[in-house]
Amino acid sequence: MALRSARAGVRPRDAVHHPVFARCYARLSVGAETRMGMALIRERLLDGLSGRVLEIGAGNGLNFAHYPATVSEVVAIEPERSLRRLAVEAALRAEVPVDVVPGTAEALPVKSEGFDAVVLSLVLCSVRDVPRALSEVRRVLRPGGSVRFFEHGRGGGPAMLRTQRVLDRTVWPLVSGGCQVSRDPVAALREAGLELGPYRQVMMPENGPALPSSYCALGTAWRPVDAKTSPGR
Repeated sequence: MALRSARAGVRPRDAVHHPVFARCYARLSVGAETRMGMALIRERLLDGLSGRVLEIGAGNGLNFAHYPATVSEVVAIEPERSLRRLAVEAALRAEVPVDVVPGTAEALPVKSEGFDAVVLSLVLCSVRDVPRALSEVRRVLRPGGSVRFFEHGRGGGPAMLRTQRVLDRTVWPLVSGGCQVSRDPVAALREAGLELGPYRQVMMPENGPALPSSYCALGTAWRPVDAKTSPGR
């Protein structure tokens, strides 16, 4: 007997499935482009990239319009079905070739050392296994390849840090698609064996109230030239 999930017309469940959050995120993120200055952040994040780029956790594809013409191809990984559909629509409007595919950060469906750069944009907060995801980043980057990151995480004084930890243990992941606000993305990049380049702290919104999700880091890291990687897939 055929399994129910294999019957015609029944789609298998995605590895990441947050349809309500995806709809809310898609609406809020578009407004944030101008109200919170996210369009300018995306320009800074992607400026100067070239060659083949892998974007992990592409969301609804708002980065696509900001890739410079020096980028020859973008492979965009997005596990959530609703956001992936929107990313495909955004890819059709992009000025550089963008291929949107399903997949998770912990098991990237691409070969080793196949990319000149990896883009991480508000994704490390929600992956299930950060060390494994960053190990995959190292695997798919060519030696000397760069990581561009814009991530939020822990910040503020003792009271804010306590608030972030409490939120992560209670309601925040439930209402925000698995996001956690008390992670330290810069430390995670360093611990993964990536060489940190210049980065700076950014508050989002820049001039608004400090929220648990406001403490961001924008910068660059590299895969060391002499780094070893696992065999390609």
